[in-house]
Amino acid sequence: MKLERRNGNPIVRTIIYIVCIFLAVLSLFPFVVMIVNSTRSTFEIQQHAVSLIPSTFLKSNWAQFTGKSFNPFKGFLNSMIISVGATACTVYFSTLTAYALVAYQWKMRQPVFVFILCVMMIPATVTTIGFYQFMYRIGMTNNFLALILPAIYAPSAVFFMRQFMLASLPLELLDSARIDGSREFYTFNRIAMPIMKPAMATQGIFSFVGTWNSLFIPSVILTDINKFTMPLMVSLLKGDIYKREFGAIYLGLALSVLPLFIVYFALSKYIVAGVALGSVKG
Repeated sequence: MKLERRNGNPIVRTIIYIVCIFLAVLSLFPFVVMIVNSTRSTFEIQQHAVSLIPSTFLKSNWAQFTGKSFNPFKGFLNSMIISVGATACTVYFSTLTAYALVAYQWKMRQPVFVFILCVMMIPATVTTIGFYQFMYRIGMTNNFLALILPAIYAPSAVFFMRQFMLASLPLELLDSARIDGSREFYTFNRIAMPIMKPAMATQGIFSFVGTWNSLFIPSVILTDINKFTMPLMVSLLKGDIYKREFGAIYLGLALSVLPLFIVYFALSKYIVAGVALGSVKG
């Protein structure tokens, strides 16, 4: 009886495996189609948009992609600088803000948290004009810092970190560190942050993906083609309706997605560890 309870019903287990495999295939299918289309010509894509058979036009698509007025390697580097910088700012300062909301007792703590929730409800596009005017007046247009430093303000990340910290951070551990003479920043960096690794990894993935794929804000701030990000350069491949090179576009999209896979697989082990830790605590 114990063995059956541990292993479960074989039929149910088989159904679960089938559903998981189906969902995995369904999730990977768009990426497979994108990679295959990067090897096909525009004519082939227009005839059959979905195909699992690679073609022989990868070299010509690469020539079209690299033969434009922009340098895709420069765009890749620009996107990497902005995404890594913005992700580091978002993760660290959001965790620090959540730590202040959880680890300390102060009078305006709850009103400040409510204010953060209210700010989270404001669409980013509403503040775009004011944001551009502010950056223009302080001379920060065509500057990567204009896309990196505002990442410090991330109310959704603060909310996520606070909720995770309420369940996972033992305040008694922080009190013990203070009694032993630990300073506040040392306590945060050496005690609180290691406990927050799963949440930080999750927010790191979200922030990196969102920043890497961002098109609207960089198109407003950046006007120098040498400072364009990868999505901006891929958008230049569209041309007009009669000259769209779909093979080169798919190739650019495939190259754009590659760092996202690397970041996800690099941080996924921390997410799994966090889920396992939460299940053990439960």
